[in-house]
Amino acid sequence: MYAIIATGGKQYKVSEGDTLKVEKLDAEPGTTVTFDHVVAVSDNGLKVAGDVANASVTATVVEQGKLRKVIVYKYKRKSGYHKKNGHRQAYTQVKIDKINA
Repeated sequence: MYAIIATGGKQYKVSEGDTLKVEKLDAEPGTTVTFDHVVAVSDNGLKVAGDVANASVTATVVEQGKLRKVIVYKYKRKSGYHKKNGHRQAYTQVKIDKINA
């Protein structure tokens, strides 16, 4: 059984027991979060739209953190312009406990 959830502007395919990194959520490690925006659920056939209107996915927050630094370098030739910038994206690692379909 798997479900497709949407959070942080992205969609993730999850099964029970999976751990994944999603966009930062406002939750402390050890707390339980519920993803209500379920796009599809597969349990002996794919259910979408109105069939999954009241489905949800329950997960436990494992940790909060930041990903590796991405270097953004801008350069224009012959003008002496260059600019170096870095970015570390914040994430929340969650462990999927239960798919309520």
